[in-house]
Amino acid sequence: MELKDILSISGYSGLFKYVSQARNGIIVEGLEDKKRMIAYTHYRVVSLGDIAIYTEDSEIPLREVFKKISEKEQGGPAMGGKVDEKQLKAYFEQVVPQYDKEKVHVSDMKKIINWYNILQRNGINNFEESEKAESITDEPDEQDKG
Repeated sequence: MELKDILSISGYSGLFKYVSQARNGIIVEGLEDKKRMIAYTHYRVVSLGDIAIYTEDSEIPLREVFKKISEKEQGGPAMGGKVDEKQLKAYFEQVVPQYDKEKVHVSDMKKIINWYNILQRNGINNFEESEKAESITDEPDEQDKG
């Protein structure tokens, strides 16, 4: 499963996967509870593939942040639970040392680490595969260039 198929919905905890189009929204399924619901068109739905983190000089895709967390944790879960603000900032600085300290808030860091742990618990931990799949589909085959 690619990050573009995993969704965050404002007002709902956890992550969801896209299932199907509905007449008045989309049908999604919770990654952890496997319950389906309709995300109506007025809901704020964001694909994890579209999210980037501000750095001092540009932005880096969320996929890259997840990759760095995975490397740091050797594929295991990241720190979780109730962590104080200083610990969280120190951890995030180890993962993304160049993050923009004014634009990336503690709540963002908590959300990113929580999302990473949800993905990791559900066996979604190969963040490089999504990147390769996107670059392959963007390029025409040699035969198509004809």
